[in-house]
Amino acid sequence: MSERTAVDTPVMGRMSTLDRFLPVWIGTAIVVGLLLGRMIPGLGEALGFIEIDGISLPIALGLLIMMYPVLAKVRYDRLDTVTGDRTLLISSLILNWIVGPALMFALAWLMLPDLPEYRTGLIIVGLARCIAMVIIWNDLACGDREAAAVLVAINSVFQVIMFAAHGWFYLSVLPGWLGLEQTGLDVSPWDIAKSVLIFLGIPLVAGFLTRRFGEKAKGRSWYEQTFLPRIGPWALYGLLFTIVVLFALQGEQITSRPLDVVRIALPLLAYFAIMWGSGYLFGAAVGLGYERTTTLAFTAAGNNFELAIAVAIGTFGVASGQALAGVVGPLIEVPVLVALVYVALALRTRFVARAGGAS
Repeated sequence: MSERTAVDTPVMGRMSTLDRFLPVWIGTAIVVGLLLGRMIPGLGEALGFIEIDGISLPIALGLLIMMYPVLAKVRYDRLDTVTGDRTLLISSLILNWIVGPALMFALAWLMLPDLPEYRTGLIIVGLARCIAMVIIWNDLACGDREAAAVLVAINSVFQVIMFAAHGWFYLSVLPGWLGLEQTGLDVSPWDIAKSVLIFLGIPLVAGFLTRRFGEKAKGRSWYEQTFLPRIGPWALYGLLFTIVVLFALQGEQITSRPLDVVRIALPLLAYFAIMWGSGYLFGAAVGLGYERTTTLAFTAAGNNFELAIAVAIGTFGVASGQALAGVVGPLIEVPVLVALVYVALALRTRFVARAGGAS
């Protein structure tokens, strides 16, 4: 299919049935998870006990299934084209590690000044940069897979190094400078590294080895035209399974405090919209092109909900307001970023039209 034909064909018409009705599947998964957690006594506690060294096995399974097909699609021999793009790398680091945490800090204090537990939980969400679901959103929006893999890997390294220091700064040091209430955060760098190694390291290695040996055995044409279409749908199956499990774990907490959920949701909505919009506008302004602009926007907007929830529960307790704020994070992030996938796809033709007019 030529570039002109691909652009002229409506986006929805080029999507598979599974992708086309993605909002329906995700909405259904959220509702099913909430109902299961609310209607089956003890389900959340039972699922919570299925863990090893603090890692939830059901959620880990879902994330691994979700990430493997996408990382198997990455052309690892093209990563050098990303690592040489300093504009992309530097802008991603600035958005993720300077703008994102500062924005969430400001929104939390502006919109939840009277709710310190929820405020702290949101700040923790802002510190946990995304290393998992962003790969799915980027792939659905036809972003640059190789760029997403590199940016996620870089964020993972920074997460191990910076998370605890950022937590200390935004919960204790900066509030002290501004005369605001201070909070402590006790989190081990090893716990963060463990999360990164499991949720990114395992599927990344599996995807790399699958492509390397698959292409060696049967060639790139077979690998990309026959093998990848077979495993591709499993990314969405893993996503839907993860959503069901996540909301089953916390369904009772979410449904029993609807007004609190609304209060927490408002700064989250503002955060995701501002972060995605900032990444998108900046990428477009500096001429990154559609694919890398989309990747920049989604890697800036996404957050590592698993890490945020684990830190909140480990530090403040499973029934704490901080933990609830962490749980509400994906409740808002998932539908908002799904909607932004469609926004990105709708804007795709503008990039191509602009490139065509400039040539």
